[in-house]
Amino acid sequence: KYQINIYNPFYYGFVLFTASSTSLKNLTCLIHIIQAAFICTPHQEFLKQGEPTSARCDELESLMKRGCDAARIENPHGSQRILKNKAVTNRKKGAEKLRPEDITQIQPQKLSLNLRSGEPQNIKLRFKRAEDYPIDLYYLMDLSYSMKDDLENVKNLGTSLMKEMSKITSDFRIGFGSFVEKTVMPYISTTPAKLLNPCTVDQNCTSPFSYKNVLKLTSNGHQFNSLVGKQQISGNLDSPEGGFDAIMQVAVCGEHIGWRNVTRLLVFSTDAGFHFAGDGKLGGIVLPNDGRCHLENNMYTMSHYYDYPSIAHLVQKLSENNIQTIFAVTEEFQPVYKELKNLIPKSAVGTLSANSSNVINLIVDAYNSLSSEVILENSKLPEGVTITYQSHCKNGVVNEGESGRKCSNISIGDEVSFNINITAQGCPKQDKPESIKIKPLGFTEEVEILLNFICECDCHKQGIKNSDMCHNGNGTFECGACRCNKGRVGRQCECRKDEVSTEDLDKNCRKDNGTDICSNNGECVCGTCECKKRDNPEERYSGKFCECDNFNCDRSNNKLCGGHGRCECRVCICDANYTGSACDCSLDTSTCLASNKQICNGRGNCECGTCRCTDPKFQGPTCEICPTCPGVCTEHKECVQCRAFGTGEKKDTCERDCSYFNLIKVKDRDKLPQPVQAFPLMHCKERDANDCWFYYTYAVNNTEKEVHCPAGPDIIPIVAGVVTGIVLIGLALLLIWKLLMIIHDRREFAKFEKEKMNAKWDTVYNAHFKSLF
Repeated sequence: KYQINIYNPFYYGFVLFTASSTSLKNLTCLIHIIQAAFICTPHQEFLKQGEPTSARCDELESLMKRGCDAARIENPHGSQRILKNKAVTNRKKGAEKLRPEDITQIQPQKLSLNLRSGEPQNIKLRFKRAEDYPIDLYYLMDLSYSMKDDLENVKNLGTSLMKEMSKITSDFRIGFGSFVEKTVMPYISTTPAKLLNPCTVDQNCTSPFSYKNVLKLTSNGHQFNSLVGKQQISGNLDSPEGGFDAIMQVAVCGEHIGWRNVTRLLVFSTDAGFHFAGDGKLGGIVLPNDGRCHLENNMYTMSHYYDYPSIAHLVQKLSENNIQTIFAVTEEFQPVYKELKNLIPKSAVGTLSANSSNVINLIVDAYNSLSSEVILENSKLPEGVTITYQSHCKNGVVNEGESGRKCSNISIGDEVSFNINITAQGCPKQDKPESIKIKPLGFTEEVEILLNFICECDCHKQGIKNSDMCHNGNGTFECGACRCNKGRVGRQCECRKDEVSTEDLDKNCRKDNGTDICSNNGECVCGTCECKKRDNPEERYSGKFCECDNFNCDRSNNKLCGGHGRCECRVCICDANYTGSACDCSLDTSTCLASNKQICNGRGNCECGTCRCTDPKFQGPTCEICPTCPGVCTEHKECVQCRAFGTGEKKDTCERDCSYFNLIKVKDRDKLPQPVQAFPLMHCKERDANDCWFYYTYAVNNTEKEVHCPAGPDIIPIVAGVVTGIVLIGLALLLIWKLLMIIHDRREFAKFEKEKMNAKWDTVYNAHFKSLF
C-alpha cells in the first residue's frame, strides 16, 4: 500500500492517493497516469495567515519575491487588431471618376484594442490628401440693406466660381442661402407697412426673414446665377444680424442643403456683427436653441421661438457635420471674426471688398489655407481613458502635445502620419466595451476604435461554480481563491453577511481576549481577521490577529534589517553570514585578517567583521598599529616635517608618500594632547636638517592616524611688526628732535629779547649846538 501526495495546481492544494500494487512496475504506471493530470511538485500556501485574497494581486517583482513561481503568475498584456485597413487613394486628376465613398484619405479605418490598465497601446494613422477630391460649397449671404451693392456681384458668382474651382476639382457643387434677422421687435419693425417693405418708400425691398435656403447644392452654375439674380434686399433695425440662426440651420439640415460626404465649405458673407445666445431676451425669446432642423418650404420657421445658438453650440454642430467655415467679412469687422475663428476649428477669415468683387479669390485662398492643414479630433473618451498624439509632418517635422494633433502646409498628394497612444487607467464601472472615433476636422472620414478592457485574468474563465472548496459550494473557486455567492463572505464563503458583525465571531479576532479587534490592523470577517492593506504594496500585515508585519523590524544604516535580511512578524530573519537583531553583524572574518594572515594580528577578536583589540597597545582595523611602540617617531619624522613645514627629504614627494595620516596643528607645544586622553599616543622630539628641534604627538583614533604638531611661526606678522616698530621708533625720534629744537629756539629768542631790553644809549654834549632858549 502506497500513499502519494500529489499537488493539484487548479485546487491549490494536495490530494492524497492510496494505491495497492504487487510490483514496482504497477506503481510506476500509476504515477505516470497521475502526472498526466497534475504537476508533481511541492507547493506552499502563497497567502500568509490573515492576508486578504486580494494580496494575490501585486506587482510582478513583488509576487516573485514573495515566492510565487513565474509559471503561476498571470500577466496579461494589451493587444490590438486591425479590422478595416483600406489603403489610401492614389488617384490623379483626370483619371477615372470615383464616388466620394470610394476615396480613402486616412488609414486604417477600424481597430480593436485590448487595454490593460496603465499599459498604453500605440496605433499609427496615415493621412494623404487625395487629388481631385469633391467639394460642396454653400454661400450664405447677409441680405440686409447695407449689402445691396454686394448682391449685384454675387449674382454672377455661380459660373465664375465654377470655372475657378474646376482648377482644383472636377466635382464641384454650389448652393445659396440668405439671412436677415429674427422677425420680432426690436430686431425689425413689426408695423404692417414695414413688414411688407422694411426699406424707405422709394426702395423696393422684400419682407424681412430669418433664414431662407434659396438653392440646394447643385453643379449647375447657371441655375445659381438665375436664382440669385432674383433675390431682393431686405432690412432690419439693429446693426448685428441673425447669422448664427442661419449657420445652425445650414449645418443640421443636411437633406435640405444637399450635403454629400465630401469636403463641405460654408461661405458666410456679411458686413456686420452677429447676435448670439442670450440676445434673444431682448425680443422675449428665452428658450435655448435646440440645434435641430426647422425648415419648412426652405424657410426657418422657429426664429421667434428659439434663442440664437451659442458659439460652443455652433462649434459642436459644425464639427459633427464636417463643415469648414469661411467668414468673408468687411475690413471693419475683421477683428471680431478673427476672434470667432480662434473658437471655431477649421475656419478662415477673408477680407471682403466693399462690393464683394473679390469674393472668388477670397474663397479660393481660404479653401487652400483650410485644406493644407489636417487636425485630428477624437470623440468623448470613456472614463479613465487618456489619449496622446504625435504628428510626423513634412520635412521631418515632429510635433507632440496639442501640436501633435495637426500638420500644416500639406499639398495635394502629400502623406503624413500620426502616432496615437491610448491608455486606460482602470476598468469601466459597467465593465463593457467602449468605442471612440478619431477623424480629421473638415473631412467625413473617420477611424473607429473599439476598446476592450482587460479586467480579469484568464484563470477566471476556468472557475468552478459552487465548488466544495468554498464551504459547501457557496462560491466559485477561481484563480486559487473563492468568489463568494451573493450574501456570503469569508475566505471560504463560510459566513452570511448578516453574521459578520456578531459578538461571538468578533471574539475569535481578539488576541488573548483583548479589546483590540485584529490588533487594529484589519477587520473581523466571519471570525477571521482580514488584514488591511498598506499604501506601500511592499508592506503588509499578516498573522491570525494581524499582529505581524514586515516593516517594523530593527534597522541599521536606515535600512530594514540592515539590508541583509527580511522582516517577518517584526523579527529580522538574517541572510547567511549575518546575525544580530538588525542583521548588522557580519560573520565574515575576511575583513579581520592582518597582513600576516592572522585574525586581528593575534591581538584581538573579530566581532561583526571588525577587530576588537585585546592588547591596549595595538589599534587599527586589524590590530596592527602600535602608536606607542619604539621607532614610531623616527618612522614618521620625514612626513611630519614635510607636511608641517614643507622641508625635509620628502618635501617633493610629500603629497604622494605622506597622505596616510591626519595632521592637526596646534598653537604651541603646551597644546599638544597629553597621555590622559582616551587613546594611546606617543610624544616625539626630532631634529631637522637645520639642527632645530620640533615636537609632535602620534596617535591612532577611531582607526585614523593623527599627528598633532605645533604650528610654525607666522613670518608675515613678525616682519610686519618689525617694520612697524622701526617706523614708529623713527617717528618718535623725529618728534623728540623737533621738540628739542623748538625748546632751544625759544630759549635763544627769550635771551635776545632780554638783551634788547637792557640796551642803553649815552648822551654827549655838542659844542656847536647852542640852544636858542
